[in-house]
Amino acid sequence: MSHRKTDYLHRNRIIYRRQPITDQPSEQFEWGDFYERGTYECYELFRSKAKITTYRSLKWHLLVLWYLNEDMDKDIFKHLAKFICDKDNGFITFTIPLKLLYKIVSQVVTHDFDQPPKNKIRKVIFKDGCGLSISEKLSIVGQLIGRSKLDEKTIYQCMLDINDNGEKITIRMIAVLLNFSQRTVHRNMCNELKQEKQRLNTTLYEKI
Repeated sequence: MSHRKTDYLHRNRIIYRRQPITDQPSEQFEWGDFYERGTYECYELFRSKAKITTYRSLKWHLLVLWYLNEDMDKDIFKHLAKFICDKDNGFITFTIPLKLLYKIVSQVVTHDFDQPPKNKIRKVIFKDGCGLSISEKLSIVGQLIGRSKLDEKTIYQCMLDINDNGEKITIRMIAVLLNFSQRTVHRNMCNELKQEKQRLNTTLYEKI
C-alpha cells in the first residue's frame, strides 16, 4: 500500500490544516483545546489513516484545499488535484478519468464560498506533536465528551474522534470512553449511526 506523500504538500506550501479562527475553546490544556459546544472551523485533512474512497469525498477535499489556499493559482491547483488523484501517491483508493477530474476541478474553482465548505463538528482538538499516544488521546476524549448525557450527538462525536485516531470503532470502545454500558450505547444508536459506524470503519487503511 502506498504511503501518503504529504511531503509534496509541504514543499509547495499547501495549507491542508487549519485551527478554528473565530470559535473560542471552552477549556485549554497543554495537549490542545476543548470546545463544549463544538466547532466546525477545524480543518485537518489527511490526519487519520483514511483514504479518499468516493467522488463525493474527493470533491470535498478539493473544495477545502481551494478554500484554505486563497492565493493559489488555478493551474497550480489543477496540478495539485492530479497529484492527489494519482493512486501511487497514497491519497486515494480509486482511479478517476482525467476528463472527469478536470470537470470536478472546474466546479471547485468556480464555487462561491458564501459559506465555508461543510465540515464535521469537533469538540476535542489535539496539538501537533502533543506527545500523547492514541490510547491517551481516546481516554481524554472519553472524559471530556462523556460529561454530558448520552445521546446520538455524543455517540457520533465519539465515533469521529475514534476514527480520527486511526482506530476501529466498536460498541465496547464507545462504551468505555463515554463511561456507559454497551447496552446503553446500543439503545441510543439509531440505524443511521450504525450505518455511519460501518462507513467510518471501512475508510481506515489496511494495516501495513
